[in-house]
Amino acid sequence: MGVCGCGKTAVGEALAASLGATFVDADDLHPPENKAKMSAKIPLNDDDRRPWLEKLRREVIDVTPAGSITVLACSALKRAYRSMLMSGLPDVRLVHLHGSFELISSRLAERRGHFMPPDLLRSQFATLEAPDADEGLTVSIEGTVEEVAARILSATGVQPHLPSSG
Repeated sequence: MGVCGCGKTAVGEALAASLGATFVDADDLHPPENKAKMSAKIPLNDDDRRPWLEKLRREVIDVTPAGSITVLACSALKRAYRSMLMSGLPDVRLVHLHGSFELISSRLAERRGHFMPPDLLRSQFATLEAPDADEGLTVSIEGTVEEVAARILSATGVQPHLPSSG
């Protein structure tokens, strides 16, 4: 989880590949109305997000089979959003990708073709309710995608999937 441009997709894809897991980008499940609103530089509100979060819980989290791993990249900026996604599921782990406004802003300036314009970064930082240590793990986005993914694996103790030989 984290603000736009923090690397949720890239790090999530790297984690999923390391774990032999399924990767889902929550942005792909936004309804067209939400994408149009963000493209118009209008921040989403709780009413915009609620059906989307419910869909993520129903179609991604709740259908992950026991013993399987799904890596979900999702902004989940507020505690209430995370509660909707994680309530009653002790095996769900939260990782907050954290970086400075300046670093993330510079990354967004280089990103092309995404519906979320860099102009909304300030609203995302204003909305962000960073998780405390009891809620999840906070990891710096400094370094390469591979370095960030390795820090997450190390901190969570989740073992990478090693392909079988032979």
